Amino acid sequence: MADISATGNLGVHSTRDAYMAMTRRRRAYGAVLLAAFIFLMVTGFQTVEARSAGGFWDGLPQLFDFPAGVVTEAWAKIDRMPANLLRYFPALIETINIAAVSTLVGAFLGLVLSLLSTRGLARWPRLIPVFRRTMDIMRAFPEIVIALVLIFILGGGPIPAMIAIAVHTAGALGKLFSEVAENADLKPVEGLSSVGANWSQRMLLGVFPQVAPNYLSYTLMRFEINIRASAILGFVGAGGIGYELRNAMTFGTGKFDLAAAIFVLLFLTIVFFDQLSSHYRNRLVKGSGA
Repeated sequence: MADISATGNLGVHSTRDAYMAMTRRRRAYGAVLLAAFIFLMVTGFQTVEARSAGGFWDGLPQLFDFPAGVVTEAWAKIDRMPANLLRYFPALIETINIAAVSTLVGAFLGLVLSLLSTRGLARWPRLIPVFRRTMDIMRAFPEIVIALVLIFILGGGPIPAMIAIAVHTAGALGKLFSEVAENADLKPVEGLSSVGANWSQRMLLGVFPQVAPNYLSYTLMRFEINIRASAILGFVGAGGIGYELRNAMTFGTGKFDLAAAIFVLLFLTIVFFDQLSSHYRNRLVKGSGA
């Protein structure tokens, strides 16, 4: 009995010592990573400061000069705000259309890519790495980079913005969709396969009903992101309200009331769609009774 007790105590002590050693290693690794992050941040800031036309600290007191100028001029011309809102409302509709079309196209492509790259569901299992790397490439490049290339080829307008956002959306949603599909129950798929269903029928009837709520939830969330992205792409000539905002800001003093009206439209639109999509996402994920 004494030997058993001694052996048990030694086992407890060895386990505790191993745990403490592992904890110390993790803390050491964390400290090293934190020190490396701080070093890179400081050296990066110094490099940017040295190569910038104006110093960061010298320009810091002027940080709020532009917002103050916009607010002051917009308040002085507050009577023009309703007319300015109506003036830029068609451009806002164009931005929403860009986001909606690109989200639908990107979600469809992401759905196909996700099913082709999910283990246990893929039509061609050997090509799973190919489809996964394709999605990696699609989401590796920011929308603005893709849009700049397409604008150079196709010219300015909403089409380059739609393609750019759709490509990035397909890569991002494809990754999310694939992770959801990996957790799907395979029993319905096996049952459909046993009665002779083809791959498309197995996916449509056996997998899609399980993952549809999460797919729709992610798609709505991506739509919010794409509204912001389509507005930003307007700055590089991709059309929409972002293009009008760039022009209003370029005019400078005397036209800041136009920029203020566009900011108000963007803010109200993003808040509206954020609340709307959040409401429907909650209903889809938690159920209509939630």
